[in-house]
Amino acid sequence: MRNKIPQQPAKVRIKNFFEVALGFSKSEAEKEAARCLQCKDVACVKGCPVEIDIPAFIKLIKEGKRKEAQALIKEKNNLPAICGRVCPQEDQCEATCVLNKKKIPINIGALERYAADYELNQLSVVSCQLLDKNNLKTENRQLKTDKVAVVGSGPAGLTCAADLAKMGYQVTLFESLHLPGGVLMYGIPEFRLPKKIVRNEVDYIKSLGVDIKTDTLIGNTYSLQDLFSRGSGIPPEAGKEGFQSIFIGTGAGLPQFLGIPGENLDRVYSANEFLTRVNLMKAYKFPEYATPINIGQKVVVIGGGNVAFDCARVALRLGRQVTLVYRRTENEMPARKEEIQNAKDEGVPFKILTQPIRIIDDGRGFVGGLECIAMELGEPDASGRRRPVPIKDSNFILEVDTVIVAIGQNPNPLLPKATVGLKTKEDGTIWVDENFMTSLPGVFAGGDIISGADTVISAMGAGKKAAVAIDKYIKSVTSKPVTSN
Repeated sequence: MRNKIPQQPAKVRIKNFFEVALGFSKSEAEKEAARCLQCKDVACVKGCPVEIDIPAFIKLIKEGKRKEAQALIKEKNNLPAICGRVCPQEDQCEATCVLNKKKIPINIGALERYAADYELNQLSVVSCQLLDKNNLKTENRQLKTDKVAVVGSGPAGLTCAADLAKMGYQVTLFESLHLPGGVLMYGIPEFRLPKKIVRNEVDYIKSLGVDIKTDTLIGNTYSLQDLFSRGSGIPPEAGKEGFQSIFIGTGAGLPQFLGIPGENLDRVYSANEFLTRVNLMKAYKFPEYATPINIGQKVVVIGGGNVAFDCARVALRLGRQVTLVYRRTENEMPARKEEIQNAKDEGVPFKILTQPIRIIDDGRGFVGGLECIAMELGEPDASGRRRPVPIKDSNFILEVDTVIVAIGQNPNPLLPKATVGLKTKEDGTIWVDENFMTSLPGVFAGGDIISGADTVISAMGAGKKAAVAIDKYIKSVTSKPVTSN
C-alpha cells in the first residue's frame, strides 16, 4: 500500500499559511522506500526530466542513509526540496513506475522531499558552503576565466547557473525583482512552497560560486549587448572583458485575460498580480507588513489549473468566501489531482460548466457581479479535451465583488522586444535550435520563455541541457587557457 504524506487537518490549515504537507518521518520514509522493487529497467529515471537515479536514492533512504540520498539527488537536481513539493511526479517519474500498473506507484516526490530536507534540518548554509568547497577540490574541477550571464532566477535560470558553476564557469545571475527565485518565490503560495525552502536552495546555488544580482532588469537596466564583451558585438570575441555567453530564462510572466467587458474594473486581478502581492509583499500579514490586499468578501477565481487553485486557497486563507469557476468539468481540469482534492477538503466550491461573459460595474468602478453562461461539452478540441459549448439563454449572475483571472500566462515579452535580431514565434516564445541557441550566436534560452507555461521540473530540464550546450559553444569559440584550483 502506498504511504501518503501527512497533512495539516483542513479545518486548521485554512486559517494559516503554514505548509499543508508535513513530510514523512524517518520510519514513514523508510517504510515507503522499502516498497521500491529496484527494477533493472529504470523506467522511473526515464520519466524524470533531469534523470535522477531514483532507485539508488530510494535504496539509500531504505538503509537510513538520508544524507547520502540527498547528495546523490543533487548530482542531477539542484533544487530537490522544491521539486519534492511542487513537481507533478504523478505525470512523470511515478507515471512510469512499474507499480503504477497496480495504481500504487512509489511516492517518489515525498521521498525526494524527505531526503532534500536533510540539508534544511541538519546543515547550516555555512556548512553547505564548506561541503561544496570540498566537493570542488575532490572532483578536481577546473576554474575557467570564461563568464556566463544568466537572465532570470526561476527554475531554468537557477539550474543552468548551478550546472555551469559546477563546470567551473564564472556565472552571474540577473533577477529583476528584489528576491531571487522567480515563480518559485512570487508565484507559489507559502502553504505549498515555503519561502525558507526557496531561500535555502538559492543559498546552495550561491555556495557554488554563482553571483546573483537582484533589482536588475535585463532589457532595461542592461541590454544583451551590454552583457557581452564591451565593443565586441554579437557573438563576443574571446579574450575581451565581459560575458562569453548568455542564457535567457525569463519565464512566462505575462498574464492572460478573458477579453470580456468589465475587466478594467477595480478588484479585477490577474493571478500573477494577486499572488505576487500576497507572496512577495506579505499582504497576508497586514498590518505587520505594510501592503494590504484590496479584495472584497466574495471572491471568484476563473480557471482550472494549479494557479487558479493557488489563488482560491490563498483567498480562502484571507478569510474570504471563494468560488472557483471553470468552463469544463472537473475531469478536464489541468490542475494536479492532489491540489483539486486539497481545495475540496478545504471547502472551496466549484462552479463547473460555467463561462464568464461580463464583469458588472457596481456603479462606483468596482466589481459588482459576474455574468456567466452555462456550458455543455462538445467534441474534443486541439488539447484533447471536450470543447465547452454555450447553452443558449442560460445566462445568470454570480454575486461577487472580486474577480481573479487565472487562465494562463504568456512568455515575458520585455527582453525579446528590446533585443534586435532575437527571433520569436507567433505565441511570443523565443525561437531556439536543437541546442537551445537563439537566433543570436552565443545567446541561449530555456524554460517557459521557449515552451510557454510549463512545470518547474521541465524548466529545470531545459536549463540543464542548455548548460551543456553553452559549455560546448564556449569551447568552440575560445581557446583560453584553464587554471587548476
